[in-house]
Amino acid sequence: MKQFLRYFLQGLILFIPLIITVWVLYQLFDVFARLFSFIGLSQYSFLNTLLGFTVTVFFVALLGILASSWVFKQIFSFFEEKLEHAPFIRHIYSPVKDFTNAFVGNKRRFNKPVLVLTNPNANIHEIGFITQEDLKEMGIHDKVAVYLPFSYSLSGKLIIVPRENIKPLDANASDAMKFVVSGGVTDVD
Repeated sequence: MKQFLRYFLQGLILFIPLIITVWVLYQLFDVFARLFSFIGLSQYSFLNTLLGFTVTVFFVALLGILASSWVFKQIFSFFEEKLEHAPFIRHIYSPVKDFTNAFVGNKRRFNKPVLVLTNPNANIHEIGFITQEDLKEMGIHDKVAVYLPFSYSLSGKLIIVPRENIKPLDANASDAMKFVVSGGVTDVD
């Protein structure tokens, strides 16, 4: 049963991003196919479907080209700055952006897995990731910020602990994250 659950979770980890990508592409394809049918570009529905598929492929490629261009990056930066300074939106957009970048961006934060002594009386340890090693700007000395992810969730909690309560793990950060998020079911190589 444990082996089956492990395979099931690995399948989900592989399958969910694929399904989301396929769903987004299908929605985009559906928009273009309906547009060509509405315009009546061709009286053959197969041809409209083929045109919708072709335009979808070229549209996604065009987005890739634009995303790598200097002009698009400048435009995106402009709108991103406006979002980060909007009164209510900034409290939602900025943390979500930072959290996403912590996992997949160029500024990955969850790259230092550690074992944290969270309950010295019961000798309980948790796996976490150092997110800030210097908290002097907040008036906190000799402590580090550690993010403890929850199992079967993308959420977690931030704790501030003394340096002597953490021990670096000799493990790949992504393997450590998979191990925690899977509830310890995933094997770590």
